[in-house]
Amino acid sequence: MRFVRLSLALSTFLLTTSPSLADDIFGTWLRDNGALQVKFEPCGDAICGNIVWVKPGSDSKAKVGQRLFFEMRPNGVNSWTGKAASPDSGSVYSGKMSIEGSGLNTSGCMVGGLICKSVNWKKIS
Repeated sequence: MRFVRLSLALSTFLLTTSPSLADDIFGTWLRDNGALQVKFEPCGDAICGNIVWVKPGSDSKAKVGQRLFFEMRPNGVNSWTGKAASPDSGSVYSGKMSIEGSGLNTSGCMVGGLICKSVNWKKIS
């Protein structure tokens, strides 16, 4: 009986604390160059990020509603892996995200990780 109570208590603790790791990612983030904003929210059993704003006059081909991050799943504390798309070409890469301090760092890689591009974001809501 004691084992059952301990198991239930541990399960309850894990179920109530695990989602909080992802809570910090949810919301709207502004790209470091100020050209666009992405909103991260749950999509199925993963996290997705869609463009919700593009700076007027921007030379980017990005469009509101375009999904940039998808199938992002936890990969440690405040870290996720999945897929990232280029807002300009639509090409899909292996993606990583991590919250560091008050910022978000995202990266997309191709050729087995030999060529990568990183972008920093600031949470705005």
